[in-house]
Amino acid sequence: MSISLEKLIQWRREFHQFPETGWSEFWTTSKIADYLSEIGFEILLGKQIINPDFVRGRSQAVVEKGIKRAKEYGANPKWLEKMEGYTGCVAVFDSGKPGKTVALRFDIDCVDVAETKDPNHRANQLGFASLNEGEMHACGHDGHITIGLGVAHWLMEHKDKLTGKVKIVFQPAEEGVRGAAAIAASGIIDDANYFAGSHISFCANSGTVLANPRNFLSTTKVDIRYKGKSAHAGAAPHLGQNALLAAAHAVTQLHGISRHGEGMTRINVGVLKAGSGRNVIPSEAEIKLEVRGENKAINQYMADQVMQIAQGVATSFGVTYETEIMGEAVDMVNDAELVELIKEIAITQPQVHSSDQDYAFNASEDATILGRRVQDNGGKAIYFIIGANRTAEHHQAEFDFDEEQLLTGVNIYTALVERLLA
Repeated sequence: MSISLEKLIQWRREFHQFPETGWSEFWTTSKIADYLSEIGFEILLGKQIINPDFVRGRSQAVVEKGIKRAKEYGANPKWLEKMEGYTGCVAVFDSGKPGKTVALRFDIDCVDVAETKDPNHRANQLGFASLNEGEMHACGHDGHITIGLGVAHWLMEHKDKLTGKVKIVFQPAEEGVRGAAAIAASGIIDDANYFAGSHISFCANSGTVLANPRNFLSTTKVDIRYKGKSAHAGAAPHLGQNALLAAAHAVTQLHGISRHGEGMTRINVGVLKAGSGRNVIPSEAEIKLEVRGENKAINQYMADQVMQIAQGVATSFGVTYETEIMGEAVDMVNDAELVELIKEIAITQPQVHSSDQDYAFNASEDATILGRRVQDNGGKAIYFIIGANRTAEHHQAEFDFDEEQLLTGVNIYTALVERLLA
């Protein structure tokens, strides 16, 4: 049952061929469940691990497309039924002996990027390029899935030597920080004493493991939708309610939010869509934006200001409005005990020469929601980086990474579990 690098590469390339965007990962979830149930894992799915009230940025059209495509690709009907429309799964290892509980998180979604057709791109050369147009594992999540599977096989191989439990969380919808909140709110990892998550390749090359990235930013992704009333722009503009004008004023006010004096803040309106024709008063408008903050409280200040402006503009222009939280993440500080463990473990790996570089993450990751959930319940958490050389930066059509680091990842996680549960 011991996993070779060759097997890890095989899995990674299989998942690379079938990328699925967030909340549509039905084939991916089914395949993971197939692999792990075969070796004895209990598989939890659907509302067992997802609290629907905390699902962010989930489109029913995307879900239905994902289910249809998964069926076409031969996904196991048993798992599709148990998912109840919600992707992701948790594989549970129970040693049968008293001990701690460890939660490990691996994200499974892809990026909405079309993979390059360049014949020199390895996936094209070797025949494992994306089969789904406009979707690609351009962020290494195919590698994350693979590492999770490798850890699972190791657990079964060493079950007699371990105590306690391990919950392997295969999380949907990390892109846009949309999936972790619903898993956290399900309570599935509330019994965890330790939490670990990681990213492969991001901001670090082969030979380096960043054991303690810092400056994880809290963030909230918000959509604002205004609804007014259309009218003839020449003959009867007074009869209209201009949703576009409301949205335009909202954008300028949003970017004018006073910054917080106790820490760093960010705001960006990335999308403004409105109108149907040059001679029609626009009846609908949509704004897509994000705020970030150095910590949860500062980010919440920004989000509250957004909601206040959205409401005030609607009142000013006589339009109705709605807001929807599309994604979220929080700040997190790694626990020193786990940082030291990862440093010690990483430097023993044959391909790793550095495990203590200081790195300011200065971005957001929704694994922090799961980590903070564990910390808030008295446990300890870490998020670290497994370095891997790459052919292009993340989210680019030419992205690929050093597959040998898959084994490095498996070895680090299994050594961590062994130190915590042996």
